Amino acid sequence: MKDALTVRHRLDAVDYLVDDGMAMALFLALRLGRPLLLEGEPGVGKTAAAKALAKALETPLIRLQCYEGLTAGEALYEWNYQRQLLAIRLAEAQHARLTDADLFSAEYLQERPILRAVRHRGPVPPVLLIDEIDRADDEFEALLFEFLGEAGITIPELGTFTARTPPVVVLTSNRSRELHDALRRRCLYHWIEFPEPARAVEIVRRAVPGATEPLIRAAVQFVGDVRGRELEKAPGMAEAIDWVAALSVLGAADLAADDVAHTIGTIAKTPDDRAVVAAALGAYQESQP
Repeated sequence: MKDALTVRHRLDAVDYLVDDGMAMALFLALRLGRPLLLEGEPGVGKTAAAKALAKALETPLIRLQCYEGLTAGEALYEWNYQRQLLAIRLAEAQHARLTDADLFSAEYLQERPILRAVRHRGPVPPVLLIDEIDRADDEFEALLFEFLGEAGITIPELGTFTARTPPVVVLTSNRSRELHDALRRRCLYHWIEFPEPARAVEIVRRAVPGATEPLIRAAVQFVGDVRGRELEKAPGMAEAIDWVAALSVLGAADLAADDVAHTIGTIAKTPDDRAVVAAALGAYQESQP
């Protein structure tokens, strides 16, 4: 992609709308071959950005979902111990002798997401999504430093594998904990804001094409209003889309319908938030002519 505007148009073609800042961040990540760290509130489209980028580039998406206790064997590579054990037993039956070099060869190597991205041989490098890196342990971040800085990983028994063309790496974080400075230094960075009303309306319109225009506009405005209240988990675009989809299934044309109150579980995810959103919805409906 030759410039940020091209990135924006290509993503628009796969129904992912970005602002100028996001388009530039993605363009620079592509042009410089640098990982991109995306942060923002849950539901603003961080994961969807990587998916849309892979679709726009017509390249595979390789996803690594992070969680507490994630290990190198699950993220980078692992040895196929069952096959190694079978090889040992077969050698014993044949009175043959196996060395470590025989057992720890590429034949017994199992690729996990990061090694798979490094060894990808397609015409276009894959998009590697390292999703919710803040959920992993601090120690796991250290395992990524070599890969993020050099697009390669070292396997002690086999040596270093370096990507022919660096994969497009997108890391996401909800800021549930602070990430290590060494990881941040290896990445470009962009904070995804909740979109302004006009873009939010267009995002919902594309995601729920069967919804009426008045319903979409009213729902987006309402979600934007309740985000300014004291909530434990403010609704993001994902919740707004779910809400409009639910209302559309019920045949609601606006937020005045009686059934609307029964759907707020799509945007309020705790009992306290439900009470706040229900009160706000009641006030909104009373204000309508």
